[in-house]
Amino acid sequence: MPTARNARGVDIIAYDRGATFMIALQIKALSRRDPVPLGSSIDGLMGDMWIIVNRALTDPSCWILTPAEVHALAHHGRKDGKSSFWLQPKAYEQADFKEAWHRLDAIRKA
Repeated sequence: MPTARNARGVDIIAYDRGATFMIALQIKALSRRDPVPLGSSIDGLMGDMWIIVNRALTDPSCWILTPAEVHALAHHGRKDGKSSFWLQPKAYEQADFKEAWHRLDAIRKA
């Protein structure tokens, strides 16, 4: 089932053919090269891996990160007394994360 906006929880749960391995994926799709909104707190980021897709409709690029990496790279902002967290493009657009699909398999071996 597709996600609706920022519904709580992971976006995709995938199993291998024998249902012996499961991975939970958090997907963030952006129409442009924009920051990823993370909300008012980054405590308890969900999923085994995060997949960020920017320019999703025109020239998609994928960036594969762990929740710990998202947490470490998050930008904290304050405006009008409200706190918010963002993942800036310069933070997630790193060579180690770009199209790094092999990182999903690394979770299985861990």
